[in-house]
Amino acid sequence: MIVAYGVANLLQSVAAARTTVHHTFDPGLLLRLAGHRTYLIGLACQVTGFVLAFLARRDLPLFLVQASVAAGLGVTAILGVLLLKWKLPAAEVGLLVLLFAGITGLVLAAEPAHSKQLGAAALVALVAALALIALLGFFAVRLHGALGSVVLGSLAGMAFSAAAVAARPLASAPSVEAFLADPLLYLLVAHSIVGQLLLGLAMQRGSTTAAVAAMDAAGAVPAAIVGLLLLNDRIWPGREWLAASGFLVTLVAVIGLTRYAEPQHHHAVAREAAMVGAGAPRPPR
Repeated sequence: MIVAYGVANLLQSVAAARTTVHHTFDPGLLLRLAGHRTYLIGLACQVTGFVLAFLARRDLPLFLVQASVAAGLGVTAILGVLLLKWKLPAAEVGLLVLLFAGITGLVLAAEPAHSKQLGAAALVALVAALALIALLGFFAVRLHGALGSVVLGSLAGMAFSAAAVAARPLASAPSVEAFLADPLLYLLVAHSIVGQLLLGLAMQRGSTTAAVAAMDAAGAVPAAIVGLLLLNDRIWPGREWLAASGFLVTLVAVIGLTRYAEPQHHHAVAREAAMVGAGAPRPPR
């Protein structure tokens, strides 16, 4: 799951950088991204990671599963260095080590347990969250650079967090018929689509690690709180300190990555325009 999400982040960021920057909350971006084979391969990796995470949420608490998803950021950074010659500051390398240390603590603290079911009020809250995230995204697309990456990535994380909350009880559906009839399934799909659009917009604005770190940070806290309060997420007795410190360390690491992350690639369209303006021939596609 961790590797699948890490590869997905890398491939989707490459495709996003090769697509014309969108300044509106336009779902058409997903269609344009789908025209890139790189993005489709990355999307396939993300779907694989999503399925594995969905199965894990059947028994594991959300604070552990969401933290494991966040660990994909470390895989993305490592692959970027090895394959795309990214340069990571020493501080960012230290934060990646801190990230994995925090996740290790969460693994040791999490107690497996089936989820409780959500009531009608929780369903209404998920619908309201979907509308609010989409509205904020409509205005946030006007932001550019690192700030745009962080804000849009954070909104994407909130959408994926809501999808995780819907997935936890949905994974315990007793039959295929009950699974397909559950409104949580359609809320899960809707939040995932909005999150995917926001993540694509975030990746277009500069730093892959900043966008993904912001997404993971914003997505981890709400899901962890809801899981502990409403979904029967459990911690082994006597290990509460380990869960709290592990979660705090993980959160500090992903937030710190948004501070130290630097743009890894320039937008392909802008680069080509600069070359044409300088009189250089347009590079072959």
